[in-house]
Amino acid sequence: MELLKTAITPEEFEQIAALPENANRILELIDGEIVEKMGSNLLSSRIATRIARFIDQFLDVNPIGHVTGEAGIYRVFGNNFAPDVGYISKARLPELDYEHLCPISPDLAVEVVSSSDREKDLAFKIGNYLAAKTVIWVVYPLDKEVHVYVPGEPVQTLDINGTLVGGKILPGFTLAVKEIFPQ
Repeated sequence: MELLKTAITPEEFEQIAALPENANRILELIDGEIVEKMGSNLLSSRIATRIARFIDQFLDVNPIGHVTGEAGIYRVFGNNFAPDVGYISKARLPELDYEHLCPISPDLAVEVVSSSDREKDLAFKIGNYLAAKTVIWVVYPLDKEVHVYVPGEPVQTLDINGTLVGGKILPGFTLAVKEIFPQ
């Protein structure tokens, strides 16, 4: 006999995530299931930090939005996702909220794949992000490549010689893929 799982609502998720015992945990709501985002390896963390830094430096000169780290949670179709790096324009979210998670999807979500990531969760996130018109950069550290998902376009695979382009969401932003991988 198979047990039925009861899906958690976004409101229930927020209550659970706000409990004191969850203060130091990064939790995501993926397809009605609470999933703890496990600490990634140092290489994946370093890559995410580098990408966030490059975007943040761009935003210092072009203050058009906000960059967030993996503790920044975005609501995407009733799911709560914590991308390794997120970006949202000031046109869509003028101010960051100290008390609540972001009620809308990011313009850009960066997922740096590590051994603790579940493939089905990554595929679910990509599908939801694309439906929400979010651009996704999925970074594969061991292969030193980035898969770029732009809504309505074919997936683009960039190797170490490729260049990430901000396109419509980060106009004028470019980043050589080789720059995100530490030497």
